[in-house]
Amino acid sequence: MSRLPRQALASAFLHRKARWKPLEFAFWITALGAAFAFPSQQLLLSEIAILALFALSLDLIVGYAGILSLGHAAFFGIGAYAAGLISLHAVAEPVTGLILSGAIAGLAGLATSFLVLRGSDLTKLMTTFGVSMLLAEAANQAAWLTGGADGLSGIVIDPIVGLFEFDLFGRTGYLYCLGVLFAAMFIARRIVNSPFGLSLKAIKRNSRRAAMLGISPNRRIVAIYTLSALYAGFSGALLTQTTSFVSPDVLAFHRSADVLLVLVLGGVGYLYGGVIGAVIFTVLRAWLSVVTPQYWMFWIGLILVALVLVGRDRISPARLLAGLRARTGRPASSPAQHQKEEA
Repeated sequence: MSRLPRQALASAFLHRKARWKPLEFAFWITALGAAFAFPSQQLLLSEIAILALFALSLDLIVGYAGILSLGHAAFFGIGAYAAGLISLHAVAEPVTGLILSGAIAGLAGLATSFLVLRGSDLTKLMTTFGVSMLLAEAANQAAWLTGGADGLSGIVIDPIVGLFEFDLFGRTGYLYCLGVLFAAMFIARRIVNSPFGLSLKAIKRNSRRAAMLGISPNRRIVAIYTLSALYAGFSGALLTQTTSFVSPDVLAFHRSADVLLVLVLGGVGYLYGGVIGAVIFTVLRAWLSVVTPQYWMFWIGLILVALVLVGRDRISPARLLAGLRARTGRPASSPAQHQKEEA
């Protein structure tokens, strides 16, 4: 087969993968309708949208580039503090502050990306964790800039583009966060379903073999790591803008641990996995913290252990459908059909 037909087939494959599915339209319509269906839960919905964007940023490096990180909260915190400081000393308009905060976090990701270019997975975990801890302690000590342990207060956010003022119930904040999440998801889908995204998957599987094929692993890792930091900065900025407060808690280790747990619950290497995981984790945490305030982390940990023991492939929709067919006497699908159904 000549090179031209191969490129045409690859282009057709990527175009088919990038096509929006009916379930995706249904998901975003449902997310938009939630703003009107649950008027008393707007703050919880905003929290889900922010966590989903944070999980999406981590999935870009974990699920597609194979870069493990225990310190992704560093970029989340940089975006959060940048949004607060920009609002206090420069521009209080949220969209402008969001863009500037994300850019600052992206530059921080670019500056630290060389730390994850080499070394084993354990080395990357410890390096990213160390960077996050250094930033957390720096924020705690630089009270003149960050407010120290008391955090930044007195943050005032102007109406969005001068038109949409944040209301007391949080509906404007949720719609704002949902709009940013949708835009980030739209761009991420285009990226992962492009030749660049395919090259990232090749690097994740075998970086040496990818280099032999003419792919530059280091450049692509730096690019996706910077984009991931940009997205994390956006999520941190959204938290500051919707709560009008930021403290060293945004740089705490539990932020990185929670977002990893979200990815495990929703699925790694699937952009909507972080969104689904954010919904599951936030709703479970809100419900369990009311039912068992002292032991809600125990039940989430138990669910995580059960999920690992059972295995995600055993609870996939294709497996459940095959079991239903077997019980009803219908012929089971072939493995190729299973893969098609999962896709």
